[in-house]
Amino acid sequence: MPCLQKVLPLQSKINKMKQGKHTVLFICLGNICRSPAAEGIMKGLVEKAGLSDEFEIDSAGIGNWHVGQLPDSRMRKCGAEHGYRFDSRARQFQRSDFQRFDTIVVMDNENYRAITSRASSQADKDKVVRIADFLTSHREYTTVPDPYYGDYSDFELVITLLEDACQGLLNEL
Repeated sequence: MPCLQKVLPLQSKINKMKQGKHTVLFICLGNICRSPAAEGIMKGLVEKAGLSDEFEIDSAGIGNWHVGQLPDSRMRKCGAEHGYRFDSRARQFQRSDFQRFDTIVVMDNENYRAITSRASSQADKDKVVRIADFLTSHREYTTVPDPYYGDYSDFELVITLLEDACQGLLNEL
């Protein structure tokens, strides 16, 4: 029963999206590792499915430390080895993103708290979902861990988890 309770709120949140283009924003702490990787992976999946015209996909960070920078070089290298190109420039989450995006996808519980605390309404809070809730093959993970202080294997794990979760998210949309 706990799994069913977890899935029903997600479907409810996703079903509230406006008609037309799906707008998805991925969030992590600094917008140089996990969220730009999720953005790139999701764009790749959407393109492969022939749905690029139906989506607007972006990423942002909670903090402003890396605004304007490319993703971490280790993440770009790891992504390239998996056939992805992570080349978006870091930006900071803005309250106006609640109006621009129907689905705001966070990487961990700290991200969730930080973003939902900026919501001005329950409707805005309802747009925020956790990426790990869309994992299908790696359900033992409850977050996508930040690889920034880790080694290359941590970046590999992030790619693996994001490929799984982004496919799960796309299937829900």
